[in-house]
Amino acid sequence: MPEQNRQERRDRLTPRQRLEAYGKGLPVDRLPCVPIVGNTAARVLGVKVSSLRNEGRVLSDAHLASYRRFGYDNIRIFTDLYTLAESMGARTRVPEDETAFLDEPAIGSISEIGSLRPSRPKKDRILSEHLEALKRVVQEVGDEVPVTAALTCPFTNASFLIGAVNLSRLVLKNPEAVHSLCRVSLESALAYADAIFEAGGTPSLTDAMSSSTVISPRQFQEFSFPYLKALVDHIHAKGRPATLHICGKTGPIWHRMADTGADCLSIDNDADLLAAKHEIGDRVRLMGNVHPSAIMLQGSPGDVREAVMQCILAAGDSPKGLVVASGCSLPIETPFENIDAMIDAVRDFGYPDDRSARFAEANTTVPENG
Repeated sequence: MPEQNRQERRDRLTPRQRLEAYGKGLPVDRLPCVPIVGNTAARVLGVKVSSLRNEGRVLSDAHLASYRRFGYDNIRIFTDLYTLAESMGARTRVPEDETAFLDEPAIGSISEIGSLRPSRPKKDRILSEHLEALKRVVQEVGDEVPVTAALTCPFTNASFLIGAVNLSRLVLKNPEAVHSLCRVSLESALAYADAIFEAGGTPSLTDAMSSSTVISPRQFQEFSFPYLKALVDHIHAKGRPATLHICGKTGPIWHRMADTGADCLSIDNDADLLAAKHEIGDRVRLMGNVHPSAIMLQGSPGDVREAVMQCILAAGDSPKGLVVASGCSLPIETPFENIDAMIDAVRDFGYPDDRSARFAEANTTVPENG
């Protein structure tokens, strides 16, 4: 099928129409689908990854090109987790054609915490470029598709301010220092959230270091939950929905994640989507969780299709709904045909009013290789 206008040939609703109807419990043409495209968008536009981070115009053009190429249900402006910490003094290294990574935390010891200042997003070089990209995308397609911007949450940002090893020590030895780092990170996050609202978008919350792979549920409750709750409350005060993603193992904290008030929880591929449905599906919409590396990067279109169907069978009937998605951001070199395969599988399945029948029909009417 030709790449251009691919989704227009097969979708009856725009993403906004689909999500609005789905949220009201009305039948839709298909389930929402969000392969979490980050720096893969550079490959769609044919530019270096570093140009996305540094130039708002290029970042917006890449995400517009990617959305038009694939036809998914949410555009998320994102390059890496470190932009907020960088605006507060951390240093990042930006390879020419790879995702940026943390080079040096903002401070080296707790004695320097008092020197940290909240971010001023519209004055910061990188954040202002991301805001410009967000504004351009909203102006171009915001009437048909939700546009979000990734927002690194306070506990994760705190780890970038002082370093993950130092933070893990402080969690045990100096809890108040951790809270000080989280409080100043929350101030920055709220300032960036307001700038995102002003640009016409919605914050999408990401909190990698709050994973149960990294900290215990008790530590999550003490050091992460209060700040996540504040962010979700702030988003709701603006009349917008909140989506929360935490990487890795999250089963032990699913109920507390739902207690933040988030409307949708993005479930990593390390977690069990069926178990999440049984645990919290009546409280919050689920999103996930095709493996971004083993399936989306390394698998065949047939592998992608099978993984999508398994997600739908696991949670397509979840009471608050399911957004079929990758478990985390896609690797840069994810084959385009695998992203097509994810969305095509969701289109072929349609709306899961009778999951078993539709699953059987979809697998008998479409070739195994997608």
